[in-house]
Amino acid sequence: MGPIWYYDDIDLGFQSLYLQTVFPLATCAVSISLILLKCIWQYASQQQKEGQERLIDIEEEDLTLQTTITKTSTYDLDKPRGETGVVALELLILCAQLALSIVTLVHGDNYRVYLPIASIVFWTYLAVLGALRLFFTTEQRRPSWLKLWNHSAFLYGLEWLYEVFVFRSAIIHPRSDVSRDLIIARFTLTTALSIIVLTSRRGNRGVTVEHEGDIEPSKEPLSSLLGTLTFAWTDSIVWRGFQRPLEMSDVWNVALKDKAEHVVAEFRQIKKTHMLAVRLLLFFKKEVLVQGAWCAISSVFMFMPTLLLKAILEYLEDPNSVPTNAAWLYVILLFVTGILQALGDGQSLWIGRKICIRIRAVIIGEIYSKVLRRKSAAATTEAEAENADAKQNYSLWQRVKSWKKGGVKHEMNGTTHQTNIQSTEANNGTIINLMSIDSFKVSDICAYLHFLWAATPVQLIMAVALLYKVLGFSSFVGIVLMILVLPLNMFIARSFQSAQKRIMTATDARIHATNEVLQNIRIIKYFAWEQRFEGTVNEKRQTELTALWHKYILWSCAYTIWSGVPILITFSSFLVYTKVEKRPLVPSIAFPALSMFSLLRIPLDQLADMIAHVQESKVSVDRVEEFLNEEETEKYVQLRNSKQASPHDTRIALRHATLSWASQAQRKAKANASSFRLIDMDVDFVIGKLNIIAGPTGSGKTSLLMALLGEMYLLDGMVHLPGGYSRQQLRPDPETGLTESVAYCAQQAWLVNATIKENILFSIPFDAKRYKDVIAACALKRDLEILDAGDQTLVGEKGITLSGGQKQRISLARALYSNSKHLMLDDCLSAVDSHTAKHIFEEAIVGELMDNRTCILVSHNVALTVPQASHVVVLENGKIVSQGSPAQVVESGHLGEEMAKSVPVSRLPSAAPSRAASRSPNRTQEPSSHLSHGLKGVNGDVAHPEAERQSKADRKFVDHRIETKATGSVKWATIQMYLQAMGPWYYWIFASFGFIAVQIGSVATNIWIREWSNAYHTSARTVHASRIAFQSPAVHVYSLSGGLHMQTSPTEHAFSEQMVMDDVDSTYYLAVYALIGLAYITVCLSRELILFSGSRRASQTLHQRLLGNILRATFRFFDSTPLGQLTNRFSKDVQSIDQEVAPVAVGLLHSAAAVVTIVVLITAITPGFLIPGCFIAVLYVLTGMFYIRSSRDLKRLESIQRSPLFQHFGETLTGVVTIRAYGDESRFVNESNYKVNTHNRPFIYLWATNRWLAFRVDCAGALVAFFSAMFVIMNVGKIDAGAAGLSLSYAITFTQNVLWLVRLYASNEQNMNAVERVQEYIEVEQEAPASIPETKPAANWPTHGSVHFINYACRYRKDLEQVLKNVTFKIEAGQKVGIVGRTGAGKSSLALALFRGLEAEEGKILIDDVNIGLIGLQDLREAITIVPQDPTLFTGTLRNNLDPFGLFTDEEIFTALRRVQLISSPLQKSNLGRTPSTPSSSSNASTLNNNESTLGNENHTSSANGTLSSGATLVRFASNAKDNKNIFYDLNTPIAESGSNLSQGQRQLLCLARALLKNPKVLVMDEATASIDYATDSKIQDTLRELKDNTIVTIAHRLQTIIDYDRVLVLEKGEVVEYAHPWELIQKENGSFRGMCETSGDLDILLELAKKAWDAKRLVDVDV
Repeated sequence: MGPIWYYDDIDLGFQSLYLQTVFPLATCAVSISLILLKCIWQYASQQQKEGQERLIDIEEEDLTLQTTITKTSTYDLDKPRGETGVVALELLILCAQLALSIVTLVHGDNYRVYLPIASIVFWTYLAVLGALRLFFTTEQRRPSWLKLWNHSAFLYGLEWLYEVFVFRSAIIHPRSDVSRDLIIARFTLTTALSIIVLTSRRGNRGVTVEHEGDIEPSKEPLSSLLGTLTFAWTDSIVWRGFQRPLEMSDVWNVALKDKAEHVVAEFRQIKKTHMLAVRLLLFFKKEVLVQGAWCAISSVFMFMPTLLLKAILEYLEDPNSVPTNAAWLYVILLFVTGILQALGDGQSLWIGRKICIRIRAVIIGEIYSKVLRRKSAAATTEAEAENADAKQNYSLWQRVKSWKKGGVKHEMNGTTHQTNIQSTEANNGTIINLMSIDSFKVSDICAYLHFLWAATPVQLIMAVALLYKVLGFSSFVGIVLMILVLPLNMFIARSFQSAQKRIMTATDARIHATNEVLQNIRIIKYFAWEQRFEGTVNEKRQTELTALWHKYILWSCAYTIWSGVPILITFSSFLVYTKVEKRPLVPSIAFPALSMFSLLRIPLDQLADMIAHVQESKVSVDRVEEFLNEEETEKYVQLRNSKQASPHDTRIALRHATLSWASQAQRKAKANASSFRLIDMDVDFVIGKLNIIAGPTGSGKTSLLMALLGEMYLLDGMVHLPGGYSRQQLRPDPETGLTESVAYCAQQAWLVNATIKENILFSIPFDAKRYKDVIAACALKRDLEILDAGDQTLVGEKGITLSGGQKQRISLARALYSNSKHLMLDDCLSAVDSHTAKHIFEEAIVGELMDNRTCILVSHNVALTVPQASHVVVLENGKIVSQGSPAQVVESGHLGEEMAKSVPVSRLPSAAPSRAASRSPNRTQEPSSHLSHGLKGVNGDVAHPEAERQSKADRKFVDHRIETKATGSVKWATIQMYLQAMGPWYYWIFASFGFIAVQIGSVATNIWIREWSNAYHTSARTVHASRIAFQSPAVHVYSLSGGLHMQTSPTEHAFSEQMVMDDVDSTYYLAVYALIGLAYITVCLSRELILFSGSRRASQTLHQRLLGNILRATFRFFDSTPLGQLTNRFSKDVQSIDQEVAPVAVGLLHSAAAVVTIVVLITAITPGFLIPGCFIAVLYVLTGMFYIRSSRDLKRLESIQRSPLFQHFGETLTGVVTIRAYGDESRFVNESNYKVNTHNRPFIYLWATNRWLAFRVDCAGALVAFFSAMFVIMNVGKIDAGAAGLSLSYAITFTQNVLWLVRLYASNEQNMNAVERVQEYIEVEQEAPASIPETKPAANWPTHGSVHFINYACRYRKDLEQVLKNVTFKIEAGQKVGIVGRTGAGKSSLALALFRGLEAEEGKILIDDVNIGLIGLQDLREAITIVPQDPTLFTGTLRNNLDPFGLFTDEEIFTALRRVQLISSPLQKSNLGRTPSTPSSSSNASTLNNNESTLGNENHTSSANGTLSSGATLVRFASNAKDNKNIFYDLNTPIAESGSNLSQGQRQLLCLARALLKNPKVLVMDEATASIDYATDSKIQDTLRELKDNTIVTIAHRLQTIIDYDRVLVLEKGEVVEYAHPWELIQKENGSFRGMCETSGDLDILLELAKKAWDAKRLVDVDV
């Protein structure tokens, strides 16, 4: 066979034999083979499927991994218009083609008879396909797996491609009129078929469309093939975004196959036999291969403009050497290849983004399911903390301590026990980081992974081949240098990996510390610790910034190397070419060579860039996999064993069971001696009745409930657990309406950030009567009347807007409203006053709503609860000391101490009404008459009191969960804030110099090369043609890379590496080229360092301002702002500011400078180009205007939708035990999937609009190339080749720079959204100054502790009524004052006012005659102390939590622990043979790792009759190794996150001990002993009474707590109604305080105690 191309056309023989015969028949054969293979595969798959049985794993499939579909979704089949008609039209045209082939056979050339025969065979096959498709137009007939439309479309497209060359030949060289007319007719019909395929829906069949609520379904599946290729299906959303700001309701749903639930379900079909990364690759192998194919197409056509432009310029150099029609073919192909490259780029990147959202759904789904299966936070091992101690790294608290300089009064005694057991447990901050950062990092790299394995090999091969063709032997010098540079790239990649690890580790630490600060912000503000904790977080931030700066330096050096290597390669190759080979470097050689080197640089840059990013992503994948491999809960294993042991009977029992909180690693290493255990538990709870669990604080009551819920590790024995089914699968009993499931009410109420009603219903169908009964039974009726929005009030993050009592009652209402047969209630009566507790017990716990239900209640209020119980269990130190009926247990004496402290045993029957009486309709007690905790907890929990209430109809309800979104373009103030944060004015002088120097270097290289090549007196046209070829493809580096390279146009760098000489003396030109190259490299390095130094400074400044202003924000800000929104700012937004904002912003400025430079040069050389240049510029501006508006809003929406995802994760992390207890894992997985889908909606359509823009600007770029070449061809002879080449090369550069200007402007708008969001929280309302020097009180203030309210009034917001009105009273120094009042009376608001959480509107508060409204907040809050109801502890050790700043000795700390009854007195301790005042220094120092850690019971002994002695009730010394030890003797005992390894009571006692250490003159206690047993509470009150010189203000629910105080303040509707001694108030007939005492049921005892206190006071007064 001869050459394919002959003069100006394809050889006729090649056309006849191949284009018209072999190729069409071969494609038919391939099509038939694929169809047969598909049929065989489908048959085999069907047979295999029928023979398989899927095994379902109970712990995963039944509970957490179900595929669920949103309930609001409906599905229908969307059929295309004219579905049958289109196929019929195709069939008609195919028949016409067949007829033409027959005519050709009859009347055509006889010497090529095989041509019409091949044509008849080809079109007959297509007609058969068309007939089959017409037959399968109904869905009932159509096999979904047989995609015949794809075969037809592919064959139409290929045939059109073959015929277009035949058609051209017939036009320019017609053999005969008949032959020409037949070819034209056939080409016209083939074009018609292609147009039909392009404009009809893909597959030409119905598509299943999901309608989810009001969300519009995705338009992509309904798009035509042409619309898919050109992204025309996004036109409507772009147009909508151009007309008005987009909202979430305007954003379409994700496609059905991209939904998180579907993707995760499909991913889990892959067996877990490989690493996570391998499984992900296997799952996405099909998409990755298709993406690679598109990428390969793009890579091939990337080199075509170089060859075509060279050919055009050769025509200009010698017009007689090339036919004119061939030159015009080159011009047309220049446009066509640009379009084809744009198609390849667009589709490969779009497929990558589809993979991105799917892989993110998989990773987040797997992480979320793991969160639901991992062991509870209480089981966190202490090994990590011990190792941290060994390294003197005491987590957050110790960092704070190290920040505090001076004032340290003690050194650590003894040595810290060290263990080799390493903890791999991820804390909450790390888990959120995995979800928010690592999942995004992995998914983003997968969107660009095809560059590494598809683009790079193709581009390398083509570049090397073309280089050899141009330079010959000299090209190998450059190629060898490139190979030698590869190890350097590998080293850079490894360095990036280690740098990324350091950054991620530092980021984890910072986010963990920040989360801990934000979660405990109230206690930090109350104790005035903002500055110290700010220093702590900033210290971690500094570590992060240092790691980031190291990465910046590494990146700058790497970038400089990558910029310098091409210059080195070019220099070496030209040196060998001119000095060794002694050949002249004429323009026809120089510019093609430079072009090839620039093209070769693209895969090298991509290779190094992608390897670096892949290594970073590998770090993230490994982190995710490490978390997924963590130890899981044994709950589901225990449930399965329980069902096997008693398949038909429901039992809630422990049979000789020993359970522990020790982790698997600890158990294997036998290092669990100090972990709390339940020992030899043998108990069987009564089904359908009330069961009570009692015991002193820390005895293991909560742990017993956790054991019944399957949360502890079973070491021995058997556990019989209730439930074990997904709640959605259960069917109610037809008689009782109950299901065989569990409802659990935690001691520390767990609520989701939703309305009160949604928390109570918990997705159970609404039953108005049942709901009303539950509200009444849980004493919530009055609360809902008080709240502005009633039961539609948002409870806030962790119930932040409610008081402790309200949260607990809502949690109880949720359990009560559920249809669960078994209820487990953990001390749910502790957070409410005695009357409310009595009401709840009678109406809820033993009321009608509890009929036929099992209730296991943990309670300290045994006097109220035990008489009604069927079974009572008493625990001590993890062991059952007594169980049985109430009479048996009371008789045993194990309840003697507690019963005596509440109501005497002899009065038990009369103290608690009978079950029948509790249901009597004649009950006179109203739920609304109870005393509640109050509406605003002293820790800042806001609930607006009745005095503030306005008409609910007049009040607009605001959902604070919905994050606000800025509209319009980014404000100049935001941009200015960032620019100022980058550096002062002189910084921008240096930055401007860097930009200008880079532009000068870019222009200088081009001019220098032109001058040097012209020195050889060869045709300048070759020079310019090569330069054109060199310019065009280089830009694609940046359109492909999502990394730092996007900031600049690669063509500029390509220019910069081409510094060639100006004289025939090659040595001179090589030397100058080298000097210019070195100068340019230096300028590039300087610019990168300037950029990154400013970026680092901006990151540091903005984070400091954000953290500082958040810490000093008002309480109201935290009441209304979900933690997820704050976490979003400190994680994703801060990361964007760190690594994305500055490079893109500077890249934008660079592109703008490049555009201006190139416009000036083009105008100077070829003024005529201004006309097409202006035309293209207008197109760019219009396209950019459409794109920027929609993309900006989509980016904002995407940022906003991250917050609910973070918040949902955070809620799940804290409430996982409750979720598992309810069997509600599937619903929460469903909710997580919904939030992932909601976040993916704006994300994927943001990238769809990005591809929409890219394709259109690439097409405009192809038009520029086309018009520029056409302008040159039309002016042959009027313009020399050199000027034409230079003009054309700059024209193409101009196009690409305008493209990047638009892209980077849009990207900058999107990235500045992170700055905008951070600025929003920088500008939040601030509290008063921390210190005011002019009014600073004395250092020892207050010296006495008197508190005086004078006509004080305040309100929560300006639009609300006053919460406190004209409050006037005085507390004398040293007095003990109790504050009581009904719900909404203003008790907690009063306490909050003392700390200026509420600022005075009228009046003032004096402490020791100092107006607290005039002094700094830090001076005030450091002087007084509060013990909140919700205890707040931090990750660290016992010592860190009690004495974070190292101000107290060990003896002082132990004294405080004794005062709160956590350890025994020195005398008792010495009697037991232990040293009283020093921490354990043995190598076996005890540590704790349990949910309700024990205290060991060292400080009391058992009397002969089994009752507790009058000693402290908490701890007993461990008499043998099997007993649990008292962890509070070791100050190095680790405290888990939020104190989760301690019981609620122990946490309260530690907080009280921390407050007593300060020995404050004014101490405010907000139900600080609510979760403590009565005996311990009594002893603590005795301790407080000893504080004669301290003023104590107590908000109390237990009236016995404050009945012997000096004064009682009674509030009602924000006003003082009574204020006197309790004895005086209790004697007032119809008085408010007396009414409370009467309704409590303890009037006689209260009278007796008040009289005793009154007499003692009078006796003291007389003595005085």
